[in-house]
Amino acid sequence: MILLGIGLHALGGIAAATCFISQKGTPKWSWQTYWIVFCVMAWFIMPLAISMLTVPDLGAVLREAPQPIVLKVLLYGALYGFGGMAFALAIQCIGFSMTYGMAIGISAVFGTVVPQVLDGTLISNFQKPGGLIVLVAFILSMVGVAVCGRAGFLKEREIAQQGEGKRGFDMRKGIWLVLLAGVLSGIFGVGAAAGKPIDDIASQHGAMAGFNGYPKYIFLTGGTLLTNLVWWLTICVRRGTLREFVSTHDGLGRLLFYYLMALIGGMLWFIQFIFYELGHADMGNFQFISWGIHMAMLVFFSFAVGLAFREWHGCSRKTIRVLLAGLFILVGSFGLITYGSLVGEMEAAKNGVPTDSSKSH
Repeated sequence: MILLGIGLHALGGIAAATCFISQKGTPKWSWQTYWIVFCVMAWFIMPLAISMLTVPDLGAVLREAPQPIVLKVLLYGALYGFGGMAFALAIQCIGFSMTYGMAIGISAVFGTVVPQVLDGTLISNFQKPGGLIVLVAFILSMVGVAVCGRAGFLKEREIAQQGEGKRGFDMRKGIWLVLLAGVLSGIFGVGAAAGKPIDDIASQHGAMAGFNGYPKYIFLTGGTLLTNLVWWLTICVRRGTLREFVSTHDGLGRLLFYYLMALIGGMLWFIQFIFYELGHADMGNFQFISWGIHMAMLVFFSFAVGLAFREWHGCSRKTIRVLLAGLFILVGSFGLITYGSLVGEMEAAKNGVPTDSSKSH
C-alpha cells in the first residue's frame, strides 16, 4: 500500500507541475483574465463536481460539518489565496525558478510540521517504527528542494549576466514575497489537516477512504477563490481588461480556445489533490508526511517539465550539474521515505497494530 501511496503522490505532482503550461496557449489574455477562469475551475467547479460524484449524500455532509471547523478551513483557504498572489508577484521580481524552489520548500516544511505541532503529535509520529528513517528522508527531500532552488538562482544570475534578465528584478523584495508565499502556501496543508472532522462525517455517510476528503475542499478552496476573485476582479476593472472575457481580436473560436486552456489548467490543479487524497489514504502510519512528499514531488516534476521545455537551455554545465544533483537527492529521498514507511508498516503488521490507513477503510 505504501508503494501505491508514493506512486499516487507522484501522479499528483505531475498534475501540479503541468497545470500552468496551458497559459502558454493564451498569449493575448492578460494574466488576471487567465487566472480568474483558472481559479473558478480549480477552486469551485472541480471540488464541487468531484465531491458530488464520490461522496454519498453530500448535502447532508456539508450540513453536518461543524461550523467552527468550516470557518477555520475557510480562513486557511483565504490565507492560502494571499499566498498565491505573493507567489505570482515573487515570480515577477526574481523569476520562476527561484520562486518555485524556495516557496515550495518552505511550504513543504510548514505544511507538514505545523499540523503535527497543533495536535501534539510531532514527536510521537517520528518515534513510530521506521519514523527516524522517514524523518531523515524528509530532511533529505528538503535538502533536494534547496539544491534545486540553488540551481534556479544560478540560472537567474546567468541570465542577468547575459543581459537577458527581466526589468524590475528586485532580489530583496522577491525574497520577502517568496517567504510570504511559502508560509501561506503551507497554510493549505494546515487547512487540509484541520478539515479531518469533515472527512470523518463523509466516511459516516458511506464515502470510501481516499474519497472522503473531497468535501473539505469545497470550503478550503472556496476561501481561496473568494480572496482571489476580489483581488483580481479589482485589477481587471482598474486595468480595463474585463472585455477580454467576452471578445478577442481573433474571433469567437480563439476566445473559446483560451477558455479551454484555462479550464484545463484549473482541472489539472485540482486533479493533483484527487491523487493526493488517494495517496494519503495509502500511506499507513505515515500519513502525516503526505504534504511534504507532495511538495517534493511537485518540485521534482516542475524542474523536469522545465528541462523538457528547454527552460534550462543555454545554462552553464555547473548550473545543470547542480540541478541534476538536486533532482537526484529528491529521488533518493522518495526511495528512503518508501523504505522507512515499509519498515513501519511491516513492524505494525508483525505486532498486530492497525495502520492509519486500515483504520480509515
